[in-house]
Amino acid sequence: MNRLFEKYVNALTLVLGISVGGTFAAETLFSNGALNVSETGKTGTLWVFSRGDLYSGVTLLDLKVGTNGVQVVESHQEQMSDSMTATQDGVFRDVLAEHRRTSSVYAGKLGYVLPMFGLNDDGEYFMPTGFFSVRGIDNMNETPLDDVPDALLDLDTAMYYAVSGFAYDSSKKLLWMARGVAGLGLYDVSGNSPKKGLYQLNLKTSALDTAKSSYKWEDKKNPRIFDVKQHPETGDIWMATSKGLWKRSADGKVTKASAALDTSARVTGLWMGGDPLTIIAETSRMEKESMKGALWVFREGDKDFAKAVFLDTAGKKQKKDIYDEGDYTVSDVAFVGNTAFVAVAVSGGDVSGYFKLDSAGIRAWDADDDGKSVWLYGYATGAIDRDFRITSICSFPLAKNVTGLALATYGNGISVSADTGKTWTPILNRAKLGNDLGSVRMVPSVITAGDQSLVSYKVSKDSKITIDVFSYDMRKIRTIVKSAPRGADASRSTNPKEDFWDGKDKAGRPCTMGVYYVRVKDNHGHIGWGKVMTLGGHK
Repeated sequence: MNRLFEKYVNALTLVLGISVGGTFAAETLFSNGALNVSETGKTGTLWVFSRGDLYSGVTLLDLKVGTNGVQVVESHQEQMSDSMTATQDGVFRDVLAEHRRTSSVYAGKLGYVLPMFGLNDDGEYFMPTGFFSVRGIDNMNETPLDDVPDALLDLDTAMYYAVSGFAYDSSKKLLWMARGVAGLGLYDVSGNSPKKGLYQLNLKTSALDTAKSSYKWEDKKNPRIFDVKQHPETGDIWMATSKGLWKRSADGKVTKASAALDTSARVTGLWMGGDPLTIIAETSRMEKESMKGALWVFREGDKDFAKAVFLDTAGKKQKKDIYDEGDYTVSDVAFVGNTAFVAVAVSGGDVSGYFKLDSAGIRAWDADDDGKSVWLYGYATGAIDRDFRITSICSFPLAKNVTGLALATYGNGISVSADTGKTWTPILNRAKLGNDLGSVRMVPSVITAGDQSLVSYKVSKDSKITIDVFSYDMRKIRTIVKSAPRGADASRSTNPKEDFWDGKDKAGRPCTMGVYYVRVKDNHGHIGWGKVMTLGGHK
């Protein structure tokens, strides 16, 4: 969105009293457009980064396990400045796997660490500027990084040196950052004042060279570094690069980490965890105008990485490369025991979900009407109650002896599980609602055509609900549901799968930019009104 248009929308939302970015002062999340969810280092809490149509911010959630799933005890939000955000604007449309995720790490006293992007000359968030360090809900720091070497300034896009992965060495208090063609960034907080560094992997000398401003970068000698992780047992720093997988030991020696993922492999992602330790790598490269991808696994006792095995419902190993045929890229990975929950999305499409990967492989949980195996968990399995893109997943200490799972979605907030994914509790913006349609909330209250604004309401007894949308001059433009049965609920009676408006009229055409009224009626004589703004077809 360009800055003049944003200023216009800001003014209009203030005049009309609509919340900016889909947030309210008493909301549970900053926005339902969640792009990253992460542990906090404390039991029962989560960090969530989300973006609305205009602003972005972080939420700190305090959770507990109740009789009806996971419950929110407290929620606190902090908005980022309007010139900085933690995810680049092409996260859903970029063809490069390393750019299709919003990385984060919990980094001790640095807290919740996320990339930082500023605006380019076109008013879009495509300019890598550093990282956010969120040490508390009222302690968000913008940390700029040193200028990139002169040799990189003529690249087609600054995104080639964006931060795409983090690793934190808690013993030495070192934050490592994968920075693409710029190499490996370092932020040292072991002393009284932080120190910054930038290094290039040198394949000729098998070493990390200091990258000064006059450093001469060569593609064949200095591979791009797309991700970085610290091995939890050896302390080695592993690097996923455009020319294979490498590791740096404590004595500074750099060696290959895998023969299978040699210098011909473009390794775009790397994740470590679980018990026994499991290491997952993603490879992705352009081949004949299409992306060629693979998912690789290495476990304790294995000689080297091997491609992930896909099994049908009968346990039969599939001969085809399911990962590559599905055109998947990894968004994030969470580990619980010997199971890895691998969140993926289809490149160039809206399909997303997660695989469950254990020692046997990735097993199909069902078969579709055509008899084809289904491996992805998501909307169909109840992980989310509306079919939105899953963007991130993490495991975290939810309670004593309970490891929780949390996944973020772009449009439906987050979902949390206390039983390793068997059941999920969706957590969206849930401010208090008046009973019997005493208040109707549109969440978010600012959308673009094709997005979804949830109609939130509450009835005290089972009812039949009719929802209509009116233009600002009170012309009816759409009936969303008519005499639809809805049950009484202490929180809200909304059916998230049906009770939403997508910014379109009854003919399926995007409505013009402006404010629209939403009327909710039940069969007991109660009527409630909500208000939503659509930005039309603008993105």
